This record gives sequence, structure tokens and C-alpha cells, in this order.
Amino acid sequence: MSKLELSYSGYVCAPYLHNHESIELKDLWIKSKNIEKLFFATGTFSSDSKPYFAESSNHYLVAKFKDNHEIAKDLTKYNQDKISFVFDIKDDLFQLETSDETNFISVYYLEYGESDEDIREIASLLIHRDKIDVASFGRMDTYCNIPSKFTFPYTENILVLEVSSEKSHQSVKKYCDQTRKDANRKGLTMTSLVSLSILESLK
Repeated sequence: MSKLELSYSGYVCAPYLHNHESIELKDLWIKSKNIEKLFFATGTFSSDSKPYFAESSNHYLVAKFKDNHEIAKDLTKYNQDKISFVFDIKDDLFQLETSDETNFISVYYLEYGESDEDIREIASLLIHRDKIDVASFGRMDTYCNIPSKFTFPYTENILVLEVSSEKSHQSVKKYCDQTRKDANRKGLTMTSLVSLSILESLK
């Protein structure tokens, strides 16, 4: 009897390259009941994470999904030469009710595999930041036709933040950077992986 695998909700970032695969995937996700939100976004990788993801892109389809098994099927079918990222959420740290539109998603990794107590401390710090609507902790998978030269060692320690603000993306990125510095001052090593500036809501 095969072992039943748990399914997770989460976020996916697939490169948008204006090719057949990208367009087909976008059309699929617009119609899919598995996709709650779908955005077109610009991705900016930090200098710390860039060496691991040489095959990254500048523009992404960013989706919030219900079932990671469905996403795995989609990305296997529409795999590309630029890397796709899947962030499976294992722990929702908090989610605030807000009428504002998400305009920025910031993804971090924790370098030292923090304990549950550390995660709770990060959550208590983040919940006081008024522009952060959702904070989630989970793991990362990647899909790409071209194998990565380096293995990313922090796949089990991923932190995803949804941010709402009417200010510019540059201003929101500074806000997130300050939040990261505040956490690091407390000895909680949040390192930026990618900042996703949302340009358009597709769903």
C-alpha cells in the first residue's frame, strides 16, 4: 500500500518568458480552481541567493495555490530553462484581514534551522509590522530543465511574507529590509531570497 503524501497550500513562481510554455501555463492557472490568486511580477534576487539560482528570470507568474501536488504536475508539464520555485506552507504564522491589495511578496530563508521558539519570536516581531498581512513558514522545491550547479542548503527553512502598501515597490522593499534587519539584531538570521514586485493581478 502506497504511503499517502500530505498536500500543502503555498506559493509558486514560474518564469514568464513570453513563450508557448509560459502562455499555456498562465491560461491554465487563470482557469484552475487550485489557484486562489495569480499575479504578474518582477523578481529581484539578493546577492546572497543569486549564486544558487543562476537560471533565474526577471519576470514571473506568481500564484497562491491550494494543493502542491497539482502544481508539481503543472510545472513538470511546462518545465523551462529558467527556474521555477514552489514554496509549500507548513505553518501559517499569521494572516490579517485586510481590504488592501497585495503588491509585494518577500521570501526569506533562515540559515540555522531555527527552533519553534525562534519561529514564534519571528512571528511576534512580524505581526507588529502594519504592512505585512500574511506570514508563512515552509519549504521550497525548484523545477528547471537545466540542473543547478550548487545545492541550496536552506530549502526547509523558508519564510514568505505578503505585503500591502500604496507606496512604491522600492519603498516597500526598504520596509522589508528594515524588518529583516530588526530580526537579525535579535539574533534571528533572516536572509533575503527573492523580492517579488507585483505589477498586475491576473486573478
